[in-house]
Amino acid sequence: MTIEIATTDEEIHACYPIIAQLRPHIEPHELVDRVRDQERAGYQLIFIREEDQVVAIAGYRISLSLAWGRFLYVDDLVTAGLERSHGYGQQLMDWMLDKARQAKCDSFHLDSGVQRHAAHRFYFRNQLSITSHHFSMELED
Repeated sequence: MTIEIATTDEEIHACYPIIAQLRPHIEPHELVDRVRDQERAGYQLIFIREEDQVVAIAGYRISLSLAWGRFLYVDDLVTAGLERSHGYGQQLMDWMLDKARQAKCDSFHLDSGVQRHAAHRFYFRNQLSITSHHFSMELED
């Protein structure tokens, strides 16, 4: 099992069923354009495929900030519901941590919905800590 970077529209589209489990508000016809827009800001979509089916995906970007210095931020990380606990998420996590180290990042970050308890256990097992509260507000047009 290898981790691939989604570079073609077909590869991005093949990731849709998994991404939709985490981001159900995104319609299938929107995904490629949204990923391409985010790529201009450094986003990379990676995936694991088993027997021609995508089973897990992650999206990340490397950036700089005054608060964190150079960092890798995980935007998306999800394994297909029936494929969880097979090590796919761990492989993606390890790959991104290696990428962060290779890029000389100072830190590794992600946000996780407060309801995602199983994901939180996974992050704690990977030695991530809760270091802040994330506040947000929906803006009207």
